[in-house]
Amino acid sequence: MRNRWYGIVLLGGPGSGKGTQAVLLASTLNIPHISTGDLFRGNLKQGTPLGLLAKSYMDRGELVPDEVTVGMVRVRLSEPDCDKGFILDGFPRTIAQAEALDKVLLEFGKALTGVPYLHVSDALLLERLSSRWTCRVCGAVFNKVTPPPREGCKKENCDGELYRRPDDEPETQKNRIRVYEKQTAPLIIFYAKRGLVVEISGEQDVQHVQLDMLRAVNLEIVVDEPSQKARASLVEDDC
Repeated sequence: MRNRWYGIVLLGGPGSGKGTQAVLLASTLNIPHISTGDLFRGNLKQGTPLGLLAKSYMDRGELVPDEVTVGMVRVRLSEPDCDKGFILDGFPRTIAQAEALDKVLLEFGKALTGVPYLHVSDALLLERLSSRWTCRVCGAVFNKVTPPPREGCKKENCDGELYRRPDDEPETQKNRIRVYEKQTAPLIIFYAKRGLVVEISGEQDVQHVQLDMLRAVNLEIVVDEPSQKARASLVEDDC
């Protein structure tokens, strides 16, 4: 029996619940959830050569070139905790980045194993995004799907004030959705031609989306009837 290796690119629009599902899936598979937003912030904070190079473009108000972003991803995927695989969230965003990722994985003798796509209607994405509230202290985000447990933030004992960011206004979010769809539609076609895309309805509750996500990456789902908690056991090759 061989241990499975997972190379996963998770696709889903802003407000689709992609971040939540990535964290849950990463925990189940015991592989890292790699958010490119976190990757950028980490490189900038640590002052790595790639972080400083990215900062030089950002300070000039220019877009960071793909080769810099790909470089950060390559370094991250070479780290020991990626030996069993990874979940990429926020990368690739374009066909050029997808092709660059293929080359990076080829260097490591690996390939993607699945591309789950969380589909949510534009109307529901807009509703979710326009109802977001953010904690001024810890940055936690809440909405109709993930409401704060009590008045104020209270996430991990934080009592920061919740507020609406200016970029959470409907017109701004409509533009975010349009940009995402323009970027992502070609990626779905790109990966679907390779048989990697599994479309999942992101309009279900979190648990049902999680179950569909596990099935999408070829896990066998076993449900404990008394507790109704889903757990997953790896489907191994017969050899």
